[in-house]
Amino acid sequence: QVQLVESGGGLVQPGGSLRLSCAASGSIFSIYAMRWYRQAPGKQRELVATITSGGGTNYADSVKGRFTISRDNAKNTVYLQMNSLKPEDTAVYICNQQIRTPLVPGSVNYWGQGTQVTVSS
Repeated sequence: QVQLVESGGGLVQPGGSLRLSCAASGSIFSIYAMRWYRQAPGKQRELVATITSGGGTNYADSVKGRFTISRDNAKNTVYLQMNSLKPEDTAVYICNQQIRTPLVPGSVNYWGQGTQVTVSS
């Protein structure tokens, strides 16, 4: 019943910026954490950034200082602001939200459909 919808991907030149959004809808009791992953051609999926329910953040070393993860709890939405983009940032970016639903023990990971980010001259 919970679904995530991503938006904001596209084609950008090196040094440019994009902001990704991921909104969750459905039967949501609480959200423990929100994450962004990415998967580049020929490479394994990697964790890019995490934000917890308390607001703490973690980033992959490759994006520290360039990417910022943020959230709007009232809208069940997580954002990824990407600055100083490099060709190696090219990937499908996939949103994850760890969600507690009513009457169900524990939490469940839900996934967005993915959005393509291409960084190229």
